[in-house]
Amino acid sequence: MRRTLLLLAKATISTLLLYFSLRWVNISTLGDRLTRLQPAWMALALFFLTVQVAFLAARWQKIAAACDTELAYGSALQLSFIATFFNQVLPSTVGGDGARIWFLARRGAGWARATYSVVIDRIVGVLVLALIVLACLPWTMRLIHDPIARTVILTIGLGAVAASILFVLIGTRFRPWLDHWALTRHLSAATGVAATLCRSPSSMSYIIACSIAIHLLTIVAAWCCIMAIAAPVSFAQVLILLPPVLLISTIPISIAGWGVRESSMIAAFAFAGLAESDGLTLSILFGAAVFVVGLAGGLVWIFSGSQLRPAAPAGDREPSHQNPLAKANE
Repeated sequence: MRRTLLLLAKATISTLLLYFSLRWVNISTLGDRLTRLQPAWMALALFFLTVQVAFLAARWQKIAAACDTELAYGSALQLSFIATFFNQVLPSTVGGDGARIWFLARRGAGWARATYSVVIDRIVGVLVLALIVLACLPWTMRLIHDPIARTVILTIGLGAVAASILFVLIGTRFRPWLDHWALTRHLSAATGVAATLCRSPSSMSYIIACSIAIHLLTIVAAWCCIMAIAAPVSFAQVLILLPPVLLISTIPISIAGWGVRESSMIAAFAFAGLAESDGLTLSILFGAAVFVVGLAGGLVWIFSGSQLRPAAPAGDREPSHQNPLAKANE
């Protein structure tokens, strides 16, 4: 009952935000933009979003290996595509993360290791996105002059970085204390894996490179959506405005980020002195492109259903004594 109420609440938030987003802009301008849609640019956006999934799979595979989980790249790619489908049909933008945990655990990785790998993967993605937001601050301040908007962007960027650093520090400074309680033992193990990754320059370089590629592909795909409607918005403006919007969209208060993304994009365009209708059009087209990729992920799930059945019960394999997961599984 509680889950049903939560789903209804998020659906209501998405609906209300979409309603107000449509009221804030000139609908006739929006319709005019859409009538001039160039399919070739949208096809290119779909291509970049599809390539993005390949980098998501590569990053997750590396992190799963650090969690003592064998995950072939083909399996990681398959599950990452399936996750894009669940991102569209489950509440918030993290529904796909739950799907990845479910399928990986049922393939024999165990619930603990599957959860650690996905949580760390999500945190890394948010961290690198926040770093992109902070790196663009000098240009953001030139484009956006409203003091409240500047404060919001700075706050979400620094907040995401601070939270990520705190997560790693838990695994390096407070593990002995957390290991005394069962409820905090898994948190300790997960942060321990993250700390181990941070001490490996080669692993972190690979993970960060994949993360940067993922976010740049997202930005390029969004720019393709802008080009599809021939809106007077440059690539640099999309680079500056989109990352903060994506960060805000990760807040799990809506369905697949719908509503939150649209209202945030309209606000970002307004603060930058750009047409609000172009911001809404960009958000709708980008959301539609992500939805199409999600539908492709649904087809992957359907046609690979026989391969997603749980393997023979293996439980959590006993890791080596050097692995930070050892205590969590005792």
